[in-house]
Amino acid sequence: MKAVSYRAYGGPEVLEYGELPEPVIGPDAVLIQVKAAGVNPVDWKAQAGYLDGMIPAVFPVVPGWDVSGVVVRLGADVPGFQVGDEVMGYAREDFLSRGTYAEYVAAPVRTLARKPRRLSFEQAAGIPLAGLTAYQALRAVDAGEGDTVLVHAAAGGVGSMAVQLARHFGARVIGTAGERNHDYLRSLGAEPVVYGDGLAERVRALAPEGVTAVLDLVGGGTIRTSPDVTAAGARLVSIADPEVARLGGRLLWVRPDAAQLSTLAELADLGVFDVEVAEVFPLERAADAQRRSAEGHTRGKLILKP
Repeated sequence: MKAVSYRAYGGPEVLEYGELPEPVIGPDAVLIQVKAAGVNPVDWKAQAGYLDGMIPAVFPVVPGWDVSGVVVRLGADVPGFQVGDEVMGYAREDFLSRGTYAEYVAAPVRTLARKPRRLSFEQAAGIPLAGLTAYQALRAVDAGEGDTVLVHAAAGGVGSMAVQLARHFGARVIGTAGERNHDYLRSLGAEPVVYGDGLAERVRALAPEGVTAVLDLVGGGTIRTSPDVTAAGARLVSIADPEVARLGGRLLWVRPDAAQLSTLAELADLGVFDVEVAEVFPLERAADAQRRSAEGHTRGKLILKP
């Protein structure tokens, strides 16, 4: 099969496009013909070795955890799926090796849900990691009716889903983003503010009593502004900054969850949220897609197509 892989840690330049053996499926997995694969910052961070010591790498490594596609082969014990099913998944295993930047991927069924009927394969491939991150972060802070939620990096892949889901749960949302994305955030139902110096004052102008929940999706010290913008008893979660624990919040590492992913598929089919696809790259241009991701200013999702 055609795949993109790397044989040593490094940047986009270590990626190789070529032939690899088709992956062998275990009894609780299915083989998926990949129709689209999502590109996420964790892909190139893991590739650079940042997760070394946390997740072992078995070289050559095919990057990628987000996938949408069609089931073409079943493991011995997967009663919930049939050949021909259209699925999406956060196909993360406990090691780096068999990723989604490929024509085929072996995915444990605990990572999969049926693809939303309303969305394209490209859009569906943008849901799993970002959608689960947003969903689990909002559940971690118990966002709902009566809450004012501050979402940092609200126009990104995770942030845009968090905004839409938080609104669905009944919360008011304030989102940080560059000015060019403010109209986009308004279209999602958020009240935009510019990040950077003076952020606390701008948030307080919108929420004088303070926000009741904070989602930090960017890191870099952003969470440290929380004491200046939060109400008493506010709940904090970060996916990027361990400093959140010192402030009484939680550091979140998103986990595969088939039931939650199925819920997201149902919400997508109901029109609760949409997935904006920023750009689609052919598989052989995976290095270009990673470079674009590393720029850090992408609105929506970057997708690969075999």
